[in-house]
Amino acid sequence: MFKRSLIAGIALAAAAALPAVAQQKITLKLSHFLPPVHGIHTDFIEPWAEDLKQCTDGQVDVQIYPGGTQMGGVASQQEQVMAGVVDIAHGLHGIPRGRFPRTSIIDIPFLVADAGVASRTLWTLYPEYLKPEYRGLKVLALHAHNGGVIHTRDTKVTSMDDLQGLRIRTPSPAVSMMLEELGAEPVGMPPGQVYESLQKGVIDGTVFPWDPVKSFRLDEVLDYHLDGGVYTVSFFFVMNQRKYDSLPTDVRGCIDSLSGDALVARFGDWWDKWDQAGLDAVKAQGNEIAELSDEERARWREKLQPMINRYLESLKAQGVENPQEIYEAAQKYVSEFSN
Repeated sequence: MFKRSLIAGIALAAAAALPAVAQQKITLKLSHFLPPVHGIHTDFIEPWAEDLKQCTDGQVDVQIYPGGTQMGGVASQQEQVMAGVVDIAHGLHGIPRGRFPRTSIIDIPFLVADAGVASRTLWTLYPEYLKPEYRGLKVLALHAHNGGVIHTRDTKVTSMDDLQGLRIRTPSPAVSMMLEELGAEPVGMPPGQVYESLQKGVIDGTVFPWDPVKSFRLDEVLDYHLDGGVYTVSFFFVMNQRKYDSLPTDVRGCIDSLSGDALVARFGDWWDKWDQAGLDAVKAQGNEIAELSDEERARWREKLQPMINRYLESLKAQGVENPQEIYEAAQKYVSEFSN
């Protein structure tokens, strides 16, 4: 009798423990390369993490490692999430170069200058054209920034003639080729090194949208800005696929509901807000802002067309069988989403 009672007691205790096991706390590590003051962190990453916690009734906590922390290096985001060092990462496609040749087509000059349009285009291209570049990853979002600006320290730039010989920081291979074709000397460099490099004269300028001018305090070391909207650069928000697959069904459902179409659709408005903060910082410094004239834009288009053709051709050596087809599909979606 005592043995039967003991066994029954153990069974009841085990049954009572089952819900606790099912609701065991989950901690996910999320890294990105931008400073905690950037809108990516304050408007996107932190709220996304909090929304995931709320959606899972507190079951999931997200530990965030921004730029400047041990996991915040721009060149290591894809590598970290693939290896499971972090579970989720937000990174820049162009650093390190060569890992996302299909996706890099969005960086081609004069393709798109609007963050919302560029982001929707990337997300639409992903299933058919870009997916092979993300094996082992659960892609939560792809997005891009608004048209980039050429920022310089001592030299006012309003034309390609003014760019001759200037050392300009570059974020991706396509933008590097663009700068070189226009007469500048592209210098690959993580965003976090730009302030000091400008201050010390290692580089003469940089290409960024407006937003990093505030978040990296670049208004302090820049004097001139050419707003041309000639190119964009893209980013990934991805999760380790094995980690995603290991999560309870309801947690995966929460992640899915906070990602994909609904998330991608927000980047246009977000980037407009972030860019405005950078532009306001520049104006407050009294820096000089110029716009690319229609005549000069036409010169750049003509000058850069051979470079665009070479870039697309170069992607074949990187295993992209149909770069022209992807480029034409991107042009089509950009046109559709711009109307």
